[in-house]
Amino acid sequence: MAGRESLFETGLRLRREVLGAEYVDRALQSADDFNRPFQELVTEYCWGAIWSRPGLSRPTRSLITLAMLTALNRPHELELHIRGALNNGVSREEIREVFLQAAIYCGVPAALDAFRVARKVFAELDGTPSSSERLA
Repeated sequence: MAGRESLFETGLRLRREVLGAEYVDRALQSADDFNRPFQELVTEYCWGAIWSRPGLSRPTRSLITLAMLTALNRPHELELHIRGALNNGVSREEIREVFLQAAIYCGVPAALDAFRVARKVFAELDGTPSSSERLA
Protein backbone atom coordinates (compact mmCIF):
# COMPACT_ATOMS: atom_id res chain seq x y z
CA MET A 1 0.00 0.00 0.00
CA ALA A 2 2.93 2.35 0.62
CA GLY A 3 3.83 2.21 -3.08
CA ARG A 4 0.31 3.16 -4.05
CA GLU A 5 0.29 6.03 -1.57
CA SER A 6 3.60 7.21 -2.97
CA LEU A 7 2.23 7.07 -6.51
CA PHE A 8 -0.86 9.01 -5.38
CA GLU A 9 1.24 11.64 -3.62
CA THR A 10 3.51 12.06 -6.64
CA GLY A 11 0.48 12.37 -8.88
CA LEU A 12 -1.24 14.81 -6.56
CA ARG A 13 1.82 17.06 -6.39
CA LEU A 14 2.27 17.05 -10.16
CA ARG A 15 -1.44 17.45 -10.90
CA ARG A 16 -1.59 20.48 -8.58
CA GLU A 17 1.53 22.02 -10.16
CA VAL A 18 0.21 21.68 -13.71
CA LEU A 19 -3.53 22.25 -13.36
CA GLY A 20 -3.48 24.49 -10.32
CA ALA A 21 -4.05 23.62 -6.69
CA GLU A 22 -7.45 25.30 -6.56
CA TYR A 23 -8.85 23.24 -9.44
CA VAL A 24 -7.42 19.94 -8.21
CA ASP A 25 -8.44 20.49 -4.61
CA ARG A 26 -11.97 21.39 -5.72
CA ALA A 27 -12.18 18.25 -7.87
CA LEU A 28 -11.02 16.03 -5.03
CA GLN A 29 -13.15 17.71 -2.36
CA SER A 30 -16.29 17.52 -4.48
CA ALA A 31 -15.79 13.81 -5.20
CA ASP A 32 -18.44 11.54 -3.76
CA ASP A 33 -18.58 7.79 -3.25
CA PHE A 34 -19.48 7.34 -6.92
CA ASN A 35 -16.63 9.24 -8.59
CA ARG A 36 -13.93 9.27 -5.87
CA PRO A 37 -12.34 6.08 -7.31
CA PHE A 38 -12.08 7.85 -10.67
CA GLN A 39 -10.36 10.88 -9.11
CA GLU A 40 -7.92 8.52 -7.39
CA LEU A 41 -7.29 6.64 -10.65
CA VAL A 42 -6.57 9.85 -12.54
CA THR A 43 -4.28 11.14 -9.80
CA GLU A 44 -2.34 7.89 -9.44
CA TYR A 45 -2.00 6.72 -13.01
CA CYS A 46 -2.45 9.72 -15.27
CA TRP A 47 -0.34 12.00 -13.11
CA GLY A 48 1.67 9.72 -10.81
CA ALA A 49 2.59 7.03 -13.33
CA ILE A 50 2.57 8.78 -16.73
CA TRP A 51 3.09 12.53 -16.34
CA SER A 52 5.94 11.87 -13.88
CA ARG A 53 7.92 9.66 -16.28
CA PRO A 54 11.34 11.01 -17.31
CA GLY A 55 11.05 10.27 -21.06
CA LEU A 56 9.32 13.53 -22.03
CA SER A 57 9.45 17.00 -20.57
CA ARG A 58 6.33 18.55 -19.07
CA PRO A 59 6.02 21.09 -21.91
CA THR A 60 6.23 18.26 -24.46
CA ARG A 61 3.58 16.26 -22.60
CA SER A 62 1.38 19.36 -22.55
CA LEU A 63 1.73 19.88 -26.30
CA ILE A 64 0.89 16.23 -26.99
CA THR A 65 -2.11 16.46 -24.67
CA LEU A 66 -3.39 19.60 -26.43
CA ALA A 67 -3.14 17.84 -29.79
CA MET A 68 -5.02 14.78 -28.56
CA LEU A 69 -7.76 16.79 -26.85
CA THR A 70 -8.19 18.82 -30.03
CA ALA A 71 -8.51 15.63 -32.09
CA LEU A 72 -11.04 14.21 -29.62
CA ASN A 73 -13.03 17.48 -29.47
CA ARG A 74 -12.91 17.75 -25.67
CA PRO A 75 -13.24 21.53 -25.08
CA HIS A 76 -13.61 21.36 -21.28
CA GLU A 77 -10.42 19.34 -20.87
CA LEU A 78 -8.71 21.40 -23.59
CA GLU A 79 -9.39 24.60 -21.65
CA LEU A 80 -7.94 23.07 -18.51
CA HIS A 81 -4.86 21.77 -20.31
CA ILE A 82 -4.21 25.06 -22.14
CA ARG A 83 -3.86 26.60 -18.68
CA GLY A 84 -1.68 23.67 -17.65
CA ALA A 85 0.50 24.05 -20.74
CA LEU A 86 1.08 27.70 -19.92
CA ASN A 87 1.94 26.68 -16.34
CA ASN A 88 4.46 24.24 -17.84
CA GLY A 89 6.17 27.00 -19.81
CA VAL A 90 4.55 26.39 -23.20
CA SER A 91 4.17 29.65 -25.13
CA ARG A 92 1.03 30.89 -26.82
CA GLU A 93 2.88 30.61 -30.12
CA GLU A 94 3.60 26.93 -29.49
CA ILE A 95 -0.06 26.36 -28.64
CA ARG A 96 -1.05 28.08 -31.88
CA GLU A 97 1.32 25.82 -33.84
CA VAL A 98 -0.25 22.71 -32.30
CA PHE A 99 -3.69 23.88 -33.42
CA LEU A 100 -2.45 24.72 -36.92
CA GLN A 101 -0.96 21.23 -37.16
CA ALA A 102 -4.24 19.81 -35.85
CA ALA A 103 -6.12 21.62 -38.61
CA ILE A 104 -4.30 19.47 -41.14
CA TYR A 105 -4.45 16.12 -39.36
CA CYS A 106 -7.68 16.44 -37.34
CA GLY A 107 -9.67 18.78 -39.54
CA VAL A 108 -10.36 22.49 -39.67
CA PRO A 109 -13.50 22.31 -37.47
CA ALA A 110 -11.53 20.67 -34.65
CA ALA A 111 -8.81 23.29 -34.87
CA LEU A 112 -11.34 26.11 -35.08
CA ASP A 113 -12.90 24.97 -31.82
CA ALA A 114 -9.44 24.67 -30.23
CA PHE A 115 -8.57 28.22 -31.28
CA ARG A 116 -11.85 29.45 -29.77
CA VAL A 117 -11.11 27.74 -26.47
CA ALA A 118 -7.55 29.13 -26.41
CA ARG A 119 -8.72 32.67 -27.14
CA LYS A 120 -11.20 32.39 -24.27
CA VAL A 121 -8.45 31.24 -21.89
CA PHE A 122 -6.04 33.95 -23.07
CA ALA A 123 -8.71 36.64 -22.67
CA GLU A 124 -9.46 35.47 -19.14
CA LEU A 125 -5.77 35.45 -18.24
CA ASP A 126 -5.25 38.88 -19.82
CA GLY A 127 -8.38 40.32 -18.20
CA THR A 128 -9.91 41.26 -21.53
CA PRO A 129 -13.46 40.58 -22.69
CA SER A 130 -13.97 37.60 -24.93
CA SER A 131 -16.93 36.42 -26.93
CA SER A 132 -17.24 32.70 -27.46
CA GLU A 133 -19.27 33.47 -30.57
CA ARG A 134 -16.38 35.13 -32.38
CA LEU A 135 -14.50 33.20 -34.98
CA ALA A 136 -11.10 31.89 -34.03
